[in-house]
Amino acid sequence: MTPGKLLPQRGEAAGLLAVLTLLALEGLTLGTASETDRPVVGAALIGAAGSGLALTGALLVGRLLSARRRLPLPPPGPNGPVYSARALEGFPMEAVRPLLLAEHGPRLDQLYAAWVLALGGRTAPWIARRLDLPVPTARLLVDAVHACRRVRTKPGRSAGPGRRRD
Repeated sequence: MTPGKLLPQRGEAAGLLAVLTLLALEGLTLGTASETDRPVVGAALIGAAGSGLALTGALLVGRLLSARRRLPLPPPGPNGPVYSARALEGFPMEAVRPLLLAEHGPRLDQLYAAWVLALGGRTAPWIARRLDLPVPTARLLVDAVHACRRVRTKPGRSAGPGRRRD
């Protein structure tokens, strides 16, 4: 998990800030309440603190569940399952080589997974979000998939290596 994934989202940060503000106000209220009103004020503050803890727990559980959610599989391709040895035919290795050689570049398995998801019809922002890739990298692979499909469907062209023309 990258450090950016550890920081809360905007809505989560607002919720946590509201909980912290509520806790500070509770302490101030309890400190300024008279001796006879403290049991009632304390009970109300315990309820408010409980709701704040419930909100924090819901945010953390929601984040945990979204991180563990399985990715949906793309539909099978026209020549059988997309996850076969033929799935990497047309992979633009020369185009992604500079990205792989960069200091903090993506891993080859990430790019292969992005390629297969692009073959399944996923969009570049969707792939970038799920695989923690930069959007331009995912867009490069999605555009390469579209270019491969255009070349294969043009009349008069061969169907590609290892493909039958029916």
